[in-house]
Amino acid sequence: MFYLDRAATTPVRREVLEAMWPWLTGGFGNPSSTHGIGDQASRGLAAARGQVASVLGCRPAEIVFTAGGTEGANTAVKGIALAAPRGRHVVTSAIEHEAVLASCAYLERFHGFEVTVLPVSPDGRVDPSVLAAALRPDTTLVSIAHADNEIGTVQDIPALATLAHGVGARFHTDAVQSAPWLPIGLDLLGVDALTFSGHKLGAPKGTGVLAIRSGVPMEPLVHGGGQERGRRSGTEDVAGAVAVSTAVALSAAGRAVAAATATATRDAVVAGVLAGVPGAVLTGSAVHRLPGHASFCFPEVPGAAGAARVPAVNGETVLLELEQRDVVSSSGSACAAGSTEASHVLTALGLSDEVARSAVRLTFDGTLTGEDVPLVVAAVVDAVAAVRSLG
Repeated sequence: MFYLDRAATTPVRREVLEAMWPWLTGGFGNPSSTHGIGDQASRGLAAARGQVASVLGCRPAEIVFTAGGTEGANTAVKGIALAAPRGRHVVTSAIEHEAVLASCAYLERFHGFEVTVLPVSPDGRVDPSVLAAALRPDTTLVSIAHADNEIGTVQDIPALATLAHGVGARFHTDAVQSAPWLPIGLDLLGVDALTFSGHKLGAPKGTGVLAIRSGVPMEPLVHGGGQERGRRSGTEDVAGAVAVSTAVALSAAGRAVAAATATATRDAVVAGVLAGVPGAVLTGSAVHRLPGHASFCFPEVPGAAGAARVPAVNGETVLLELEQRDVVSSSGSACAAGSTEASHVLTALGLSDEVARSAVRLTFDGTLTGEDVPLVVAAVVDAVAAVRSLG
């Protein structure tokens, strides 16, 4: 079986399981307790925080452990916006993850913020000039993802963040999809806050990180005992922190090799699918793309010179055919799975609802080999043909 849904989640790495196991057994203490067992847990938590900070090139005090990308995005967007005294204008893009878009909508609905949603180019890029035109003296926060989870398009975050800082606004980036593939960090990207999720890196679900620059005010979403320097109250999950810190360190160490391998196999899969499936369209940027992402649409192909038309497909039906051929993939964001609405990401690119519903996303890591590529391509070609044969 080929598991090509890595953008949705990844299996937990053995090294991560081994690293977190002691903190689920002998080191089970509460880090806030003053006795020896609690002190042991506190030291384990501090070591995990330091390891994440080392990978991101920031201070340990700038690391907040979360329960994943959704919580991190909510905390960053709502927390920074609500704590900022300068204004009530927030800027985001039309292809953000639902966690960011819903957080912005919450600020608008309950706190009187004005939200500007930037359009993107047909390949999913935010034009810096469009952001520059949207910025205002009262803009308090800009939140744009480093890379999109459906089409894999990578944004020029340093350039966008520089523009935001030029008017005094803070900048948050959702790095959930880029963390496995690209170097990330507050200084490296020039941002005030970034978030990522452990389960995209080989850590368990329910783990994540918010990195927030020292001196940036943030209103906590969860109040209580004041853990995480008052930014996220609640007894800390030491095992989860150790897990995500181990996963991000392992990912960073093997990133270059994995990215090179994935890029080569991705390009071969893309070429094979585009050549083998009539009318197939690659969505997102052909140049600024994550190594592990290949997203296609399979629209209707009109008949030429009396030939019969080739019908569009339903992406979800193609997925069922692919699974019968031992290829597991998705039609887009796992967070929107089961929705009958067309992907907001794909329609933001200018695609019709019908075309957007034909989407199939293949996301893989560096383990897919050159020998595997023809098998994957053949499965996609056969699956689409099978669905189109139904009419």
